[in-house]
Amino acid sequence: MHEPPLILVTNDDSYLSPGIKALVEAVKDFGEVVVVAPDKPQSGMGHAITVGNILRVHPVDRFPGIEAYGCSGTPVDCVKLAVTHLLKRRPALLVSGINHGANNSINVLYSGTMSAAVEGAMEGIPSIGFSLCNFSWEADFQAATHYARELVWSALNNDFPLKTCLNVNIPSIPLNEIKGIKICRQAEAYWADSYEKRQDPHGSTYFWLTGMFENRDKGEDTDVWALDHNYVSVVPVQFDMTAHHVIAQLNNWTHGE
Repeated sequence: MHEPPLILVTNDDSYLSPGIKALVEAVKDFGEVVVVAPDKPQSGMGHAITVGNILRVHPVDRFPGIEAYGCSGTPVDCVKLAVTHLLKRRPALLVSGINHGANNSINVLYSGTMSAAVEGAMEGIPSIGFSLCNFSWEADFQAATHYARELVWSALNNDFPLKTCLNVNIPSIPLNEIKGIKICRQAEAYWADSYEKRQDPHGSTYFWLTGMFENRDKGEDTDVWALDHNYVSVVPVQFDMTAHHVIAQLNNWTHGE
């Protein structure tokens, strides 16, 4: 008899978040599920790993009938520890999320949710990151859960693209208002950052990051366009960051003596 597929679940909002609970519910019927997630919020950590400090892992009783662990490190730490130490066999799939807040366009570089998926891809594991465009802890995950199930089924029943992971964003609207799934490219959109200079009660200066999200990309094949028009966006993401189109140009540079 074949063993059921092993599905590793992680996130960056911690194992206590409603989003990861929704993701576990979405995938638990597809195989054996193991959760390894941070024990505190790790949003914006990107692909950070813990170096020069200890990591602690402890079992948690958060998901009935499912093996689960809390980790003191980052989302990428969680994936590395799961693959090298905690799991008894290799995962058939890694799913990360469901994140509270969008991870479209440039946000993919900052996202702990997506960095966990990228780490999975680096390990050769089919990996998907899911995000709901709603930061609220009370957000409705019905639509996100529905599309997570659909995409996980597809990932387990089709050839998954090598050296890539999928970045999935779901608009925060009722399920019956979502028009479907769009396979997209990452929009050329950026954060116009600013920092507010403030003083704490003791008179010491500190800074608070603010800013506006600016989309200068008018294409109708982007993740921003899809989400603005009530589609679930799916962007294939690769960890090879080489700008291949620039290699020929650089080869033409001349160097002085």
